[in-house]
Amino acid sequence: MEVKIGVQFAPRELQLESTQTPEEIEQAVVSALEGSKVLTLEDEKGRRVIVPVEKLAYVEIAEPVSRTVGFTAG
Repeated sequence: MEVKIGVQFAPRELQLESTQTPEEIEQAVVSALEGSKVLTLEDEKGRRVIVPVEKLAYVEIAEPVSRTVGFTAG
């Protein structure tokens, strides 16, 4: 899954590829918003991203988009 996290007052969003399902990611976000002080997600290489909940602007969950390289016949 491709996850984009908007952080308040940060010029760029955080972007990571995760092996978690969309439901698992959504549950982590909801749990963080309901009581935790941080949102913690893990990317496909095992690295953790930790964001303070009060700084979250948005979380976008999407299927990774495969990009084509080269020219295509149109």
